[in-house]
Amino acid sequence: MSKESAVEKKLLHYTGKAIADFNMIQSGDRVMVCLSGGKDSFTLMRILQLLQRRTHHKFELFAFTLDQSQPGWDDSRLRAWLEQSQISYEILTRDTYSIVKAKIPEGNTYCSLCSRLRRGIIYRYAEEKGFNKIALGHHRDDLIRSLLMSILYSGEIRSMPPKLLSDNKRHVLIRPLVYCQEKDIIKYAQEQAYPIIPCNLCGSQENLMRQRVKVLIDQLATENPKVPSNMLHALTSVRLSQLMDRNKWDFKNLEKQQVMSPKMTDDELTLFAEDLF
Repeated sequence: MSKESAVEKKLLHYTGKAIADFNMIQSGDRVMVCLSGGKDSFTLMRILQLLQRRTHHKFELFAFTLDQSQPGWDDSRLRAWLEQSQISYEILTRDTYSIVKAKIPEGNTYCSLCSRLRRGIIYRYAEEKGFNKIALGHHRDDLIRSLLMSILYSGEIRSMPPKLLSDNKRHVLIRPLVYCQEKDIIKYAQEQAYPIIPCNLCGSQENLMRQRVKVLIDQLATENPKVPSNMLHALTSVRLSQLMDRNKWDFKNLEKQQVMSPKMTDDELTLFAEDLF
């Protein structure tokens, strides 16, 4: 095995930390990695394989790739990479491309329908084959972009959790790269020379919301480099009492919880003001 590069060491550290922080993988787990053919899922597959070796194969790894019948799809180099890497895999062909193209008007965003169709196939396959964990390659920047997109375009505060129980309670999804930065993944992908398979379905659509949000966050980060990490930290530090969700905070009966206290002295008022500022 080749010597670790600096970026590989960094990715291993943050992936291992995320797995530990959110209890993503336990001994005996059968983990199905969704390998799309992009830089993120390739990196996830490689880093998990390295961590698997470090744990003396205490968990199982399997690569699942969905061929959605997009024009120009060629997985020959992907198959060669998987076999050379000694990774068990299956590439399943299902024509979701034609469905998406037929249902979504030209110029609109395909991602939502495409992801729903893909998710259904992934869940069914994992259940049929007995995989108890489904690993996805979303990284830190995916999480914070999703957060801002949700606020700006959906009017909700939500993102991508590092670990998720599916609605039907049958599947646990994990995102081991949630602490990893995209720039590190890009660098690592270049080092590893992955046989990337481009997505021709959504990649040709310009001005997607996610791209706009990416540019906005990048611009803010040039002024304050801590902006991305602060946004990630915000996902772990939710203060419900400082928000406006009436389902989470009983504004109507707030006065009933009020405790009447004696009038503040001048010294107490001064200390209170200092605490505020």
